[in-house]
Amino acid sequence: MSIAQRLADLGITLPDAPAPQANYVPAVRTGDLLFVSGQISAGPNELITGRLGDDMSVEDGAAAARACAISLLAQVRAACDGDIERLQQVVKLTAFVNSTPDFTDQPKVVNGASDVLVEILGDAGRHSRSAVGAVLPFGVAVEIEGIFRVA
Repeated sequence: MSIAQRLADLGITLPDAPAPQANYVPAVRTGDLLFVSGQISAGPNELITGRLGDDMSVEDGAAAARACAISLLAQVRAACDGDIERLQQVVKLTAFVNSTPDFTDQPKVVNGASDVLVEILGDAGRHSRSAVGAVLPFGVAVEIEGIFRVA
């Protein structure tokens, strides 16, 4: 099954790839690897903000991480000239979770991104990963960068 068909079956529409907010490029390709800059948690109309361990639940954080994963896929599609089918594998995610110093469930939050990538891509969505606590720009809940193998 194609990636586009799987997205449609899951009711997921990839947004336009978000533009960079500073002096960097959204993605850099070297060989068959595509390095995608950090994507911050955003819904269709606004940023998803909050701090885990303070005013945000793990479930809400996981939803924010899921939004980051969808933005990552939008960046992959844009970097592949609009052809999401060129995505072959998610290699690695590095995730940052806006959290209090005593919050230790960052991996549970980032499962929101990992789970949706596996839902969409099957085994090609399985990846290595890091999940750490951080203070994030604009007060967003989650930021995730990724490395992808593309054709």
